[in-house]
Amino acid sequence: MIAEIKLGLCNPPEPIYLYVKKGELSGESYLWYNYNNDKTIPVQQTGLTGYISELKLTTKEFKEKDNNKLDIVVRADEVYIIRTGRETNFAKSFLLAASLIQDFSKPWIIAATAGEENVVFCNLYDATTKTRIHSEWNRDADWLAIIDSIQTRLQTSKNSHIISGEPILF
Repeated sequence: MIAEIKLGLCNPPEPIYLYVKKGELSGESYLWYNYNNDKTIPVQQTGLTGYISELKLTTKEFKEKDNNKLDIVVRADEVYIIRTGRETNFAKSFLLAASLIQDFSKPWIIAATAGEENVVFCNLYDATTKTRIHSEWNRDADWLAIIDSIQTRLQTSKNSHIISGEPILF
């Protein structure tokens, strides 16, 4: 069956980047945002439902320093890439919860949750049952082993894939 192609105006098929940050703009609070012409655009929704399809590690230069990022690729109505620092509470809480998921072939809800001060955590929910994945906080977890485990399960999910890239180092 051939998918129907919608004709007319549209956005190019580029991923939508969501960045994690607890902030405020024009009196409105937000936990993630995207950019449009270098302008911060707050995203009011705090959850994203879709298929987790890939984890990528990237290095971005900011103020002449390399910043290590974790990209969480989610297939939904569009392709979204949640970009966060590898050492952030958001990244670590995502990895701890995702390490408990056995089946990545179904949709999950990734939710940004405000902590104290500027901290943002990640909660994962089964999109079908709305059940939260509870994980124990472990600041000293073996992040490399957790990522390897998640990657193995992503590779075996029929709806997911991993693109090999740079080595994963925490």
